[in-house]
Amino acid sequence: MAWLVTGGAGYIGSHVVRAFRANNMEAIVFDDLSTGRKEFVPDGVPLVQGSITSSVDLARVFEAAPIEGVVHLAGFKYAGVSVQTPLACYSINVEGMRLLLEACVRHQVMNFVFSSSAAVFGTPDVELVDEDTPKAPQSPYGESKLIGEWLCRDLARSREVAGLTPFNWTALRYFNVVGSGAREVFDVSPHNLFPLVLDAISNGLPPKIFGTDYPTPDGTCVRDYIHVGDVAAAHVAAARKLAAGAPLSNYYNLGRGEGLSVRQIMDAVAEVTGVALVPEIAPRRPGDPARIVTSAARANADLEWFAHQDLESMVDSAWSAWRYAASVGAARLG
Repeated sequence: MAWLVTGGAGYIGSHVVRAFRANNMEAIVFDDLSTGRKEFVPDGVPLVQGSITSSVDLARVFEAAPIEGVVHLAGFKYAGVSVQTPLACYSINVEGMRLLLEACVRHQVMNFVFSSSAAVFGTPDVELVDEDTPKAPQSPYGESKLIGEWLCRDLARSREVAGLTPFNWTALRYFNVVGSGAREVFDVSPHNLFPLVLDAISNGLPPKIFGTDYPTPDGTCVRDYIHVGDVAAAHVAAARKLAAGAPLSNYYNLGRGEGLSVRQIMDAVAEVTGVALVPEIAPRRPGDPARIVTSAARANADLEWFAHQDLESMVDSAWSAWRYAASVGAARLG
């Protein structure tokens, strides 16, 4: 039986698919290709094109082959943009999630790994965020991810009360995912720091820093950056444990426990690429918290998962993938 990976043609999703295959686990990709790319899907992996907001499309993929569980990554993923287009965000991330869970129930697929986000926390006033830190999302995107967690929680509760087959789920809250685990796959987001900087370098333009007046040591946003290959490995660990019936928490934070500012990232990119960077200063983006860094102690203990790759590896792998994409004419954002 296979795991259905929604959004499996995207940057993170395609890495998850590769990690599944590397661990001898079958995967089926479901993606509408609005932001995902067909060429990101590994050869030999079935790709069903469709939307999570379409019950017809979902029925088609669930009926195509026996499914052991779902890894749900498809969704509206831009926090800043969600401030301007909240209804589009909620339509995809909330209504799409509801329809997907309905399809799981209808087809008796009871293992579910949800791609959540650090955005559920907003800007917490703590040095290290853990899973129990109060939730205060600052964008519709963050709110939609929190609602997605609630939908999973409430579905599981309802089945428990009714004495039905348990709905086994866990949410992986990513912090800032960067780097590349395969040279043919790279981050194409026009809103994420790494691709924006690499695209600017490739075009001989100054990269932008959005806001230098945050309450951080150098005035730029501080984030917990984690390599996409490490994030993909966490999905494998979670899926395996759910399928084996192992007791898991419903929430895991995925990060390295190290805060790095935008300026520090710029310095690391300059060192790896050999390109001197003189950033252009731009206004803050709505919905961007000043600082957010996590503790991954719970994931370390329960999932037996650890983030192994450091900043140099993150920058070097992202740059290598971007240069390869440029060599084949595929280095474009969006």
